[in-house]
Amino acid sequence: MISGAVTAAAAVPAVPPTAIPQLAPAEPGTLGECESLIAFEYGNTVITGAEIIAAGTLSGVEVGEHCLVRGHMNERVSEVDGQTYRIGFEMRLPTDWSGRYLYQANGGLDGNVATALGNAGSESGLKLGFAVISSDAGHPGSMGPTFGIDPQARLDYGYQAVGTLTPMAKALIEAAYGKAPDRSYMTGGSNGGRHTMVGAARYAGQYDGFLAVAPGFNLPQAAVAQIWGAQQWVTVATDAADLNTALTPAERRVIADAILSRCDGLDRLVDGLVQDSVRCQKAFSIDRDVLTCESDRDGTCLTAEQKAVVSAVFAGARTSDGEEIYSSFPFDPGLAQPNWAFWKFFASRSLDPGAVGFIFGTPPDPSIPASPLTADIDALAQSIYATSGIYTESGMEFMTPPDPTRLDTLRERGGKMIVVHGASDGVFSVDDTASWYEELDANYRQQADQFARYFEVPGMGHVRGGPATDQYEGLTALIDWVEFGSAPDRIDARVNPANADVPASWSADLSRPLCPYPSVAQYASGDPDSADSFVCKHSGGGIGRR
Repeated sequence: MISGAVTAAAAVPAVPPTAIPQLAPAEPGTLGECESLIAFEYGNTVITGAEIIAAGTLSGVEVGEHCLVRGHMNERVSEVDGQTYRIGFEMRLPTDWSGRYLYQANGGLDGNVATALGNAGSESGLKLGFAVISSDAGHPGSMGPTFGIDPQARLDYGYQAVGTLTPMAKALIEAAYGKAPDRSYMTGGSNGGRHTMVGAARYAGQYDGFLAVAPGFNLPQAAVAQIWGAQQWVTVATDAADLNTALTPAERRVIADAILSRCDGLDRLVDGLVQDSVRCQKAFSIDRDVLTCESDRDGTCLTAEQKAVVSAVFAGARTSDGEEIYSSFPFDPGLAQPNWAFWKFFASRSLDPGAVGFIFGTPPDPSIPASPLTADIDALAQSIYATSGIYTESGMEFMTPPDPTRLDTLRERGGKMIVVHGASDGVFSVDDTASWYEELDANYRQQADQFARYFEVPGMGHVRGGPATDQYEGLTALIDWVEFGSAPDRIDARVNPANADVPASWSADLSRPLCPYPSVAQYASGDPDSADSFVCKHSGGGIGRR
């Protein structure tokens, strides 16, 4: 990593094993008068609405009757940019309450109060009886990334909005039901997964369970790596204005088919899925296994230059002197799906430059989003570790977990964490997540699975989609672990028939087990479409993803 990178101190002795307490199950409650919550009082909090919402369909999810409360906290006018900031939120409080609270951490740049459904995998926290809160993380979405000019807005986005909202939300729940929540959870995907992992490090004393999906917990590094990647892709693009021409859908399909040819059978069943990613990286070679074009590109081969760029991008972004900026990426056949291309070819020259220029880098630099293809990568790689004047915390400080491989508070209070990540995520690498888990496990004497487990989803793209079984019940698995002591030795997942990335040849009932890292799913016997025909076991491929 480049100078200033935050890593766990390897010299510190591993944490000795101690007994982990078992938390009691939540007890249900019943909602009081919804409309009276308009008078709820809490420091620097304004409630703008409280109304009963009838049972029905909400954003495609069937939910029960609940109370919708809207409001905001900490309204202020910035002395830096003159803009008005506040932490906007909505909370949905079910009439029939499970006794549980869920913080819904949202994705992207936040900025909008997403509907507080608490969606995760195939489940909805609201439907499961959680009281769910959602927020804009302290800034209006209309500003785009320029909110990063304000130092406090940066900090709210990074972690402080969660810390501010949590005690207020619990007080609101107590006002609504006559008791505080018995159990508290947090979930989110992408930037929401980052929020969730930050929460596990910073706010484990206030939450019992964390479900992080596609967590960009090193988001500033990943964003710089995206810009670096765009500068590589443009060298082989036939149209510099469209990076998709660097690697067309047909060419990505050629790579995906070559990966399947080498790796599909490693789990003892040829089914269009690569379960054993670690062994696959050793089995597959883009130079050997993908045809090199002898003349013009025709969609059946790659040029030598394309192969060099693909190899470099998958090996991970580096500075001009070879220092690692961000993690490597594994080869997975899901790279043929459109979402992978969106992150590599579109977001890398649009979303990421704005985030680095205004939010993650210090001081803010509007020239980055204006000209990402000529940006100084070495300077960007340093800027995410820099502080300056009113910007007292660097991007890597306010955006990342302060010590993600030391989760003593979580462990010692009986809290649990489940992390789920797709092998073909085009922006946040599963190699980074696996490396985090390996170090966490080492720090807890190979007993991290007592409180944290990581599940990789073969073929899945960013958060969902891809040729994958991406429908799973992660919240239920987390509740069972936190409150009943039933650790998830596997989480069965199924395909989403509405997912356009699923091959037509797959059964609509296809299911597979998601296995806790480093174990992988292996076919044993029986119906090849059923997760029941698979076992989770260590493949022998070893760990050490990077």
